[in-house]
Amino acid sequence: MNINIDIPDEVRVYVEAQVMAGTYSNIGEYFLDLVQQDQKRKAEAKLETLLLEGIDSQGQEVTPEYWQNLRSTLLGENTTGTPSDA
Repeated sequence: MNINIDIPDEVRVYVEAQVMAGTYSNIGEYFLDLVQQDQKRKAEAKLETLLLEGIDSQGQEVTPEYWQNLRSTLLGENTTGTPSDA
């Protein structure tokens, strides 16, 4: 896919310098790297949010029955309860 964007001259000079320095083989590769970095940053932010939610949650008591139900669920075995029932 081709995308055309207008960028200020200062930005163009910077991007071209990155390519000339050998950091990137072409301008498209530079912008692709920026997009990939943005995707990674957003995924890390989402993970951090989920981890903080987990830390702030009440949780549940982990008993031998909880582990057995979890094991059975993951292995696809039929059980009378689910790990959240423990």
